Amino acid sequence: MKHFAVATNLWDWDAKKLLDWHREKAGSIEAAHDVIKNELAGGVLPCARFGSNAAWMRFAVIAYNVLTAMKRLALPAELLRARPKRLRFLIFYTPGKLVHHARNLVLRLTRTLNRFSNWRGAFHKLPLPVPI
Repeated sequence: MKHFAVATNLWDWDAKKLLDWHREKAGSIEAAHDVIKNELAGGVLPCARFGSNAAWMRFAVIAYNVLTAMKRLALPAELLRARPKRLRFLIFYTPGKLVHHARNLVLRLTRTLNRFSNWRGAFHKLPLPVPI
């Protein structure tokens, strides 16, 4: 027999909705630990000092949380289960050249517009800062 318990103060939710919400927070915790440890360098500590290692681990967890939020809020549904390595090659490792032209700074990218369909949708979904 296997028992599973969730302690909560959300009294107005039914049990199925509560368990679904609980399970989708980070998927399963083992998968989150695997990504943090093996793909975001959380398993390779930089030195022998406890404080430095704790800060390193915190940065790895923050990077995981930012990537998860970006996938859920800004990227298309097919990238919801994308690992950090796939996101690096699809989005972050985009070659380009910064050019100063007519008092403007222009970023010239070496990929076609189809490759940036993820970016366009993401920029439209992200909240923009309010001008002061």
